[in-house]
Amino acid sequence: MQVIPSVSARPCPYTDGMTQKEQRERLGRNDLDLEDALIDEAANTVSEGAKRLNRKWPELIVTGLFGGIDVGLGILAMVLVKQATGSTILAGMAFGIGLLALKLAHSELFTEEFLLPINAVIAGQASWIQVFRLWSVTLVTNLVGGAVFAWLIVVALPGYHKTIADMALGYINQSSLLVMLALSLLAGATITLSTRMQQGTQNDVVKAVVCMITGLLVIGVSMLHGAINAIVIVAAMMTGADISILDFLQWFAIVIPFNMLGGLLIITLPRIIRTRRVLWAVRRGRISLEELEEQSA
Repeated sequence: MQVIPSVSARPCPYTDGMTQKEQRERLGRNDLDLEDALIDEAANTVSEGAKRLNRKWPELIVTGLFGGIDVGLGILAMVLVKQATGSTILAGMAFGIGLLALKLAHSELFTEEFLLPINAVIAGQASWIQVFRLWSVTLVTNLVGGAVFAWLIVVALPGYHKTIADMALGYINQSSLLVMLALSLLAGATITLSTRMQQGTQNDVVKAVVCMITGLLVIGVSMLHGAINAIVIVAAMMTGADISILDFLQWFAIVIPFNMLGGLLIITLPRIIRTRRVLWAVRRGRISLEELEEQSA
């Protein structure tokens, strides 16, 4: 029977022949002298980001549509639990079902994957135009898919209209602009970090726990997430809630940019800084993405 060596036992062209002490002291000597975990992160994020950015239009559109529908499933669970228990915390945990559906169905939620496409661009595997295409199409298709699911909820559950309207008004009516901005930043950072945590494990149970905790935080604290909350607000408008299109657009125009800032500045930027040498090495051709993936394997 063939014995497959463990990751730690596999030879590495950058440390082969070194003693353990020399391997610990090597860090910082060249672009690839980083902890193995950071090499793995760079390889995985660049590879996955390039794949997502190079999707054809049909795949990109359908993936975004299903992202909105999957989140709609979480909103359905959230509304049911909120009306049954009155607890926002329990409703948030129920919403985690939608986030889990996103993972298991390989759908795409806006603000979810900031790190992957940006790392791919920095490593020279894609362009900023492709990033804009991914984000813009994902946002629009999330809203379209979510609106369709919201309409089904409104039609099928007339007894839940007040609960939906109350939740939507809570998102729209904030005590101050500063609070609104902070809740938007938190939502973008939380969703982005949650996704990065799930990428670090292959254990479906751990992924489910992360989804439940993320739902608890985002919904339980009433964070403002443009793609998620917008579906609730659209559903509330369909029920006849006192929310105008102008109210929604003003809210949306504030929340979306700060969701992006939260995900990009708080979570993505520090991670780019710590793997920047590897990303630049790939971009400059010092090592190919295939070689990086092979080292990470």
